[in-house]
Amino acid sequence: MAAEIHSRPQSSRPVLLSKIEGHQDAVTAALLIPKEDGVITASEDRTLRVWLKRDSGQYWPSIYHTMASPCCTMAYHHDSRRIFVGQDNGAMMEFHISEDFNKMNFTKTYPAHQNRVSAIVFSAATEWVISTGHDKCLSWMCVRSGSMLGRHLFSSWASCLQYDFDTQYAFVGDYSGQITLLKLEQSTCSVITTLKGHEGSVACLWWDPIQRLLFSGASDNSIIMWDIGGRKGRTLLLQGHHDRVQSLCYLQLTRQLISCSSDGGIAVWNMDVSREEAPQWLESDSCQKCEQPFFWNIKQMWDTKTLGLRQHHCRKCGQAVCGKCSSKRSSYPVMGFEFQVRVCDSCYDSIKDEDRTSLATFHEGKHNISHMSMDITRGLMVTCGTDRVVKIWDMTPVVGCSLATGFSLH
Repeated sequence: MAAEIHSRPQSSRPVLLSKIEGHQDAVTAALLIPKEDGVITASEDRTLRVWLKRDSGQYWPSIYHTMASPCCTMAYHHDSRRIFVGQDNGAMMEFHISEDFNKMNFTKTYPAHQNRVSAIVFSAATEWVISTGHDKCLSWMCVRSGSMLGRHLFSSWASCLQYDFDTQYAFVGDYSGQITLLKLEQSTCSVITTLKGHEGSVACLWWDPIQRLLFSGASDNSIIMWDIGGRKGRTLLLQGHHDRVQSLCYLQLTRQLISCSSDGGIAVWNMDVSREEAPQWLESDSCQKCEQPFFWNIKQMWDTKTLGLRQHHCRKCGQAVCGKCSSKRSSYPVMGFEFQVRVCDSCYDSIKDEDRTSLATFHEGKHNISHMSMDITRGLMVTCGTDRVVKIWDMTPVVGCSLATGFSLH
């Protein structure tokens, strides 16, 4: 059933304000125009469009531009009204949009990649345009000359990118599940560290420069929070989605993390609470509770004349246990487990009812979500995906306040 559109919030759920339809293929990126009732979209149908809200309340395209290749990612810099569009053929094109958002002029083409462009960041301070692509490269180019400044090669497709404008650090997620932190210079770069924790390809990143926290979402349906400022590596694992986590946004003022997954799930995580780090899984040749051997422990099986058991792990203590000693399931939100996971019997008994209280809210976007972005100052979110539909949401019933000023919007 289609999501119902409301003119004002009626509950503590995201409120669907508008739907934009008209693309002929998957919408790969959608951005809200700051201080305007407008949306910029890029699509696999090779079009870049600017939609403005009319007096009727409907959004209509004020700009409709057809590209040479499918559009796969986009970056928009509002102060200079520059748009950078990455294409499936590896090229990146820059446009300048007029003040009334009714006209767009081509500026230049950047030969950034040899394959699909996956992410773009524009730095006005250095006048660099930084991008990642399926040619396994990070590139940064000069927007004045259009020339290549530097490239860095990875072992897998580079899938997502975040950038710290003050330090010139770039965070790159790839299809191997690894995140690489690089320091970019004018023509060279150096690898600072690599972060490993996901069991699937990294699909999205979000960098908070205030608390110096990095959030990553992946095809293993999980989110990891990395404490970069404290140099602690992985600090939190969040599991609540049932499909690939496609997009993230951390609201620093309210300490909330918004995540979207490809099955249409929208989650709002309360990060303003004391959480526990999930333990590293321990390895053992026998159950660390009953000491029965696991199936590869040939010697103990022979000595005790018993059959080996399958190894499991308790999500709360990390111990290696057999199925009999971990027969129960429980949620444990303080450790990021919002749905029931395997725990050993002793940990199950230690979990109180209040420990099972959810620290996140889950909502249904009712369409496939491949990309999400927010206008934090207005509490608005836009989602898009392979169903060719763009949805604009009022998130203030969920996050509760104007994220720029702290004052209520309603």
